[in-house]
Amino acid sequence: MKAALNWILIIVACLTLATIFDGIAQNGNGTKKNVTLTEFISFAEKEKFSEVVFIDAYTIIGKLKTKEGAVTLIETTADTNNPKIFELIQKNKLLPGYVKPERPSVLLNLMVSLLPLFLLIGFFLLVFRKQSGGSGSGGHPFFGKNNVKLFNKHSVNITFENVAGSEEAKEELEEVVEFLKKPDKFKKLGGRAPKGVLLQGPPGTGKTLLARAVAGEASVPFFFISGSEFVEMFVGVGASRVRELFDQAKRNSPCVIFIDEIDAVGKQRGIGLNAGHDEREQTLNQLLVEMDGFQSNSGIIVIAATNRADVLDKALLRPGRFDRLVTVENPDLKGREAILKVHVKEVTLDDAVDLKTIARGTTGFSGAELENLVNEAAISAARKDKEKVEMSDFEYARDKLLMGAERKSRVMSETERRTTAYHEAGHAIVGKMLQNTDPIHKVTIIPRGRALGVTQTLPEEDRLSMTKERAEDFIAFLMGGRIAEDIVLNQVTTGASNDIERATELARRMVVEWGMSEKLGPLNYSIKQSTHAEQSKGHSEKISETIDEEIKRIVESNYSKAKDILISKMNSLHEMAKVLLEKETIDSEEVNRIIQIT
Repeated sequence: MKAALNWILIIVACLTLATIFDGIAQNGNGTKKNVTLTEFISFAEKEKFSEVVFIDAYTIIGKLKTKEGAVTLIETTADTNNPKIFELIQKNKLLPGYVKPERPSVLLNLMVSLLPLFLLIGFFLLVFRKQSGGSGSGGHPFFGKNNVKLFNKHSVNITFENVAGSEEAKEELEEVVEFLKKPDKFKKLGGRAPKGVLLQGPPGTGKTLLARAVAGEASVPFFFISGSEFVEMFVGVGASRVRELFDQAKRNSPCVIFIDEIDAVGKQRGIGLNAGHDEREQTLNQLLVEMDGFQSNSGIIVIAATNRADVLDKALLRPGRFDRLVTVENPDLKGREAILKVHVKEVTLDDAVDLKTIARGTTGFSGAELENLVNEAAISAARKDKEKVEMSDFEYARDKLLMGAERKSRVMSETERRTTAYHEAGHAIVGKMLQNTDPIHKVTIIPRGRALGVTQTLPEEDRLSMTKERAEDFIAFLMGGRIAEDIVLNQVTTGASNDIERATELARRMVVEWGMSEKLGPLNYSIKQSTHAEQSKGHSEKISETIDEEIKRIVESNYSKAKDILISKMNSLHEMAKVLLEKETIDSEEVNRIIQIT
């Protein structure tokens, strides 16, 4: 393709130059003037032509040279085959240096007529060549180049020291690094390097970072491409790009190929309207062949990442292609603290900042969210012209990420502020008096997001399961706000809508999923999704009625428990609401002080 394109460009250039020189040869380097035959003869009698040329059967041109060397062409139209014309020309002596007219070449006429077409073809080929980034490896003259990004071993400066919070995943990948560094160590005992490693887990947990750390630790080239970049609307392009990617990798072996969001191209085959014929499936078939075909890909390790491992084709997940499936989950308490230590290295921290406390208050945060938390805290401190980032900045950043920015433009009336103060005080007191709830961290009546106020708890440790007693106490905690409004203000507002929704959902799961109902026993009654997207209950109407009764019983019994607590702590309820109206935000120490003195 490269040689053909060069020859085409050379031919087009030659034709263009030939046309230009032919025009110069015919027209000279001067001006041209069209006149009648009478004016032509009259002009010739006065000025005398140096040469007269019969161009064709109807065109005569006289060439007139001036003393300065310039040429003026005088053109007229006449029937050159008419004998009278020759007599007239001879009579007026207009033929010094007469040139006999020659018929233009048929080949030349054809070439000149085809010149615009050649120019158009050459232009489009040049455009396609520019679009494809040349005709080297990875280029395609019509569909663009392969968008794989190659990082050489010197440009990958990420190592396992930059990765925190995923210790189990790091251990799995450290073995991959050993395979890349010392392949003979394993070949000697008959082992082989894994051909592929699939990283699966929620977004933001550091899957891409782990892949780059593997390449950085092993000091090998790192190829990066997204799964969606393989697929185009033209059939065969994705498969071609897969072949080109592995050809490049073989030339740079040993190396790491990282395919991000592989579910874009690796979904199960045979699903969809064009099953078996669409571009995505052909691309997947080529990927399967490249990873485990007849050809050996020694020294190439494919690392892929996805948060939808459940939709991937089974042939892609089998040993010999992706030999290892590494789960990268959201970090636990210890992992969150380690991640925070990595991200605060470039941040000037106040001595009072406690990263462990911050980690306790960020349950469920991914590594990306923790990085964003540190950045928001630094921005908050800079906005307030502080010299160091303080604990209050981290508190502000966490509240902003969890609930949204403070709604300072929203002005509540005194009645709404009083209602919100009693609502949040009800939550805080019930939560404080129950044994199976997390410690109260902060209570505020400052609006954030859609909430008018918030009562925050701070877990002492991450919990992977929930007991029946803990679930019931949490329902009572959720109901504390509505009860406080009811018994003190003798009113019920929409502020408890989210609390009621969460309490009902928790009670429903206790009954139908977790087997925590004595009437229904340890059975699962959850609604399942059928293959035709129709909901199937799988149980009788009588069971449905019993489920509704049990959900109502659990919520109402814990409602009564929370109500008894608030009635017995009525003085604390009034005092906490009063302090909230004055300060708007109180911490755990203030909550403990109010409950103890009242």
